[in-house]
Amino acid sequence: TGGEGGELRQTDPPSVPVARWFADKGFPEGEVQEYLDANAFRTTSEEMRDRERMEADLYETARHAAEVHRRVRSYMADYIKPGVKLIDMCERLENATRAMIAADGLQAGIAFPTGCSLNHVAAHYTPNKGDNTVLGYDDVMKIDFGTHINGRIIDCAYTVTFNPRYDELKAAVKDATNTGIRAAGIDARLGEVGGAIQEAMESYEMEIDGKTYPIKCIRNLNGHSIAPYQIHAGKSVPIVGTHEQTKMEEGEFYAIETFGSTGKGHVHEDMECSHYMREFDVGRVPIRNVKAKQLLGVIERNFGTLAFCRRYLDRLGGGKYL
Repeated sequence: TGGEGGELRQTDPPSVPVARWFADKGFPEGEVQEYLDANAFRTTSEEMRDRERMEADLYETARHAAEVHRRVRSYMADYIKPGVKLIDMCERLENATRAMIAADGLQAGIAFPTGCSLNHVAAHYTPNKGDNTVLGYDDVMKIDFGTHINGRIIDCAYTVTFNPRYDELKAAVKDATNTGIRAAGIDARLGEVGGAIQEAMESYEMEIDGKTYPIKCIRNLNGHSIAPYQIHAGKSVPIVGTHEQTKMEEGEFYAIETFGSTGKGHVHEDMECSHYMREFDVGRVPIRNVKAKQLLGVIERNFGTLAFCRRYLDRLGGGKYL
């Protein structure tokens, strides 16, 4: 962990918590979007700036989790190559996350399983035990992983490709995502945010094997609001224009998620289930089966209402749970 002159350095595999680099200073702010139009007073009003400063601890918590996410992405960049087994990739990424965030039960750690959906699979695929899928040169992989500190979740995904023919697809999704972030904010109407995303995404097209395809938004996938220990907190952010008049409100957290496709622009449920999560608002239910009761206890102690996968139960020695 020590470099020349006592400089702090990360190990490989990681073992040094990211917080060590920021012991005497705040975590990086990241990109800041200024308040615009009717909300511009939030920047100029001394009262509103005071209210903003009262949230400093909350922002620092979120920035801590975000900096861990950024450094894990950077660490994994050289490892993610054609020929890697996806289950090995996920476990390396998750172990790096646990080390860099200084995982501590429900206070800090992984927010949900690492998604590594390939090609026509849009989201929510992570390898179960025995899945030997290998990443190929022509694959389009969506890596989606989350970190959290005290339940404040950073939900961030990105696309990995090796064949340059997919560059325009990635450019479309990047533009759509950045457009959605700019359109979001206090009092923004969700349907209008979706319209801005759609306009950006569907201004692109790409060529595959001599044929030109329009790039479409996947209309039945959405971004969403996020609350403490609750990855989907009730509000959905469409990625196509709708008449939804619900507004974003002060104090809310959102994941702006965009999905571009050369297909029909619609997904359906398929494949083996890999992601699980306890219902957030369900109270205690009497369970008579002893093994089921023990499994619920493992889930509540280790994940609470955060999402998990079979591999996480395997890691805990969960035994037979299906």
